[in-house]
Amino acid sequence: MLLRIAALCLLLASAETLHGIARTTLLVPRIGKGRAIKLSALIGTLLAFLMCWWWVPGIGLRSAGAHLALGLGLAAFMAGHDVAIGRWLMHKSWAKMQPGFDPRSGNYLLFGLLGLCFIPLLVWLGHRP
Repeated sequence: MLLRIAALCLLLASAETLHGIARTTLLVPRIGKGRAIKLSALIGTLLAFLMCWWWVPGIGLRSAGAHLALGLGLAAFMAGHDVAIGRWLMHKSWAKMQPGFDPRSGNYLLFGLLGLCFIPLLVWLGHRP
């Protein structure tokens, strides 16, 4: 079970990294940074939902609480992944990273993370007989 959860975390992180690269290279030049960031939050949440739809049933969790805990864990992992990429790969200061988590700055990453908290629960509800 833990191995499957770790695999899902790595899959989500890989997809989000590729998604961020695509946003920067494809969307930003066409629609601008502000609109691309907003659209990216929606697309990223949809990607996470699709990956969870495929992976979560195979993890074997049996309760709503377990699925909610999984969602909280995935959101925490992804927030940590964003911080790690920003701090250590892109060499951003904490002050430059903070607006990425603040919807008042036009970035909806926080809403995507909140959505990720509930995606495994929604998937579980959708797969129940």
